[in-house]
Amino acid sequence: MAMRRDIGLVGLTFVAVGGVLGSGWLFAPLDTAQLAGPASIISWLIGAVAMLLIALTYAENSTLFPIAGGIARIPQFSHGRLLALAMGWSAWVGYCTTAPIEVKASLGYASSYLPWLTNAAGGLTLAGYLAAAVFLAVLTVVNVFGVAWFARINTTMTWFKLVVPVIFIVAIIAARFEPSNFTSAGGFAPFGVPGIFAAVSTGGVVFAFIGFRHAIDLAGEVKNAQRVIPLALIFSVLICLAIYIGLQVAFVGAIDPASLANGWQTIEASHELGPLGALATSVGVLWLLSMLNVAAVISPAGSGLVSVGSNARLALAMSNNGVFPRLFARLNVHGVPLWALILNYVVALFMLVVLPFQEILALNSAAVVLSFIAGPVSMVAFRYLAPNAHRPFVVPAAGFIGAVAFMIASLMIYWSGWSTIWVLIALLAVGAALFFLRLAVIGREDLEPMSAVWFGVYMAGIAVLSYLGGYGGGLGVIPHPIDSILAALLSILVFLMAVRGRVSQEVFDRFRREQRDIELQEYDGDDVEDVMSRG
Repeated sequence: MAMRRDIGLVGLTFVAVGGVLGSGWLFAPLDTAQLAGPASIISWLIGAVAMLLIALTYAENSTLFPIAGGIARIPQFSHGRLLALAMGWSAWVGYCTTAPIEVKASLGYASSYLPWLTNAAGGLTLAGYLAAAVFLAVLTVVNVFGVAWFARINTTMTWFKLVVPVIFIVAIIAARFEPSNFTSAGGFAPFGVPGIFAAVSTGGVVFAFIGFRHAIDLAGEVKNAQRVIPLALIFSVLICLAIYIGLQVAFVGAIDPASLANGWQTIEASHELGPLGALATSVGVLWLLSMLNVAAVISPAGSGLVSVGSNARLALAMSNNGVFPRLFARLNVHGVPLWALILNYVVALFMLVVLPFQEILALNSAAVVLSFIAGPVSMVAFRYLAPNAHRPFVVPAAGFIGAVAFMIASLMIYWSGWSTIWVLIALLAVGAALFFLRLAVIGREDLEPMSAVWFGVYMAGIAVLSYLGGYGGGLGVIPHPIDSILAALLSILVFLMAVRGRVSQEVFDRFRREQRDIELQEYDGDDVEDVMSRG
């Protein structure tokens, strides 16, 4: 039983694209236009560049360590098991909530054809919950039969998810395009630079791109990982940028100019398929509605499929880190961590049935935003710990890019608001309690606690700023944009502290030997030669 490096460039690119293009593209054009007007196009460009900088740090890390569940595993090499716990636990819980969110979204749209799935309030009926359980099981079973099978199905679904927005863009622009919309109602940037950055932060632009992380989680099953991983990350961000900008241009250009009389912030779009469905109805292209409805079911289902696959690798990595029992690192005959898939299915179904849906959304937001901070820190730390290691992909000006990427990730966390930050802190506390309970059983002592001190300082600083700031339930004592400036300055100071707080050379070398032994057990054939070549 061995892992198989069966994913190629197209497959891995579409894993990332499939994670980015969930159901959010049906709503993003309206949300950003209300905050920035036509200048929301610039917001998408800024958001893509910001996420690309973060993706580049992960690209270098993953070509240096092309392993399964890299989000959870790689931070251990640079800063020890405690940081790996925080990053892995955060990502794992986030992915456990992603599948229920996407399944509920998919069933919600399917209720147009199957009304028995939802009640009058939009929640799932008993039959709907049973359907959700079956839906989650199907997503899990697809992942059981190997990464090659998973990649083929995901690639097929992602092609559809790409084609539908393109058809929508072309059809809407052909039906109605008002160039005056880009300069009327306050001009191209009616809310100025603050509006552009508000769309980036609270309008969901940067959060739209976070699905690229799934390519990192599957890095251990990629053919020619040193070349494929960076290309897949870059291509996925650029492809999704093209889709989102196209949708934004079509949306702005097709709005009835009369509806802009009171400004962009007043535009509304009440339709069961969101603003794009309302737009298709207003311009008379009604045949688009059926296609959008099918896409609204398939898009979240595809994202759920990707998150289920990624989360299995995270559970495997958490097992290799010593957080989860070794059972969850066992592979089936197809090279897939079967017990990890079963664990994740049970947890995801429990969350869907027991937790209110808004709590699931809060947990997802809180958990997903955190784990980005490890990539930039680890990349720069590895420049000191492994200066002569072969790096197939090298980020130029690593110190500068790393600091900027860390700052961007920190602002994403801060902008998520106090209502999310406190959930995040509680989540980390639960993870830490479970981790130390397990340590009491297995007796592990090699935690390198001093290498994680910076993370405690970081979370305390972000928590205080968030509580006093104006985002998501904060007190508003620190006004905009001073709060964001303070969060950026805090991130730079902590970044320098984190790089200096890396593990010792001796500990790093020991972790690399441990990882090499793990990989030699997980792979066979030519893949063992690849492991040996990386030392």
